[in-house]
Amino acid sequence: MNAIANRYRVRADAFERKVAAVGAGQWESKSPCAEWNARDVVGHIVDMHGAMLRPFGRDLGPAPSTEEDPLGAFRAARADVEAVLADPVLAATEHETPAGKMTAEQHIDQVVSADMVVHGWDLARATGQDDTIDPDEVARMWPGAQAIPEQMRIPGAFGPGVVVFGPEVKVPEDAPLQDRLLGLLGRNPNA
Repeated sequence: MNAIANRYRVRADAFERKVAAVGAGQWESKSPCAEWNARDVVGHIVDMHGAMLRPFGRDLGPAPSTEEDPLGAFRAARADVEAVLADPVLAATEHETPAGKMTAEQHIDQVVSADMVVHGWDLARATGQDDTIDPDEVARMWPGAQAIPEQMRIPGAFGPGVVVFGPEVKVPEDAPLQDRLLGLLGRNPNA
């Protein structure tokens, strides 16, 4: 398994554990993402998995909806993306993305794989789980977060209703790196 596929697997395992730990009465709990509850966070991740398949003319395979079975919906979407990563031809296929031309595996790594880390924090926060992000992930994401272009903070810049990052939340310079990362990603780590 290559580094990108392995990183995806580790991140998906961590996100899946958080989804599995959500109690039946917690799905409507408000998340740090202003308009989303816990179920919406999982729905977004499932939708982003589908977005990774569209350049190949594919959609997500048959699966339960996040309304009826969030865990089952995530597992099915995960399997669809892992099938792309496991196919050397598909993984290496280049296509245009909002960030420029890249391979499918690079796009998966930079978008949905990284999204699971951040939205795993959102889901944990919404449902009272441990919201500690793996320090290696924080260190890996820190340089990119420092270079987020302002355009990625403009609602609708990438399509109607699309919000990539919220406004930066100011966090003290001596705060833990996870808190500073979350602030750059538009989250208040102290809320």
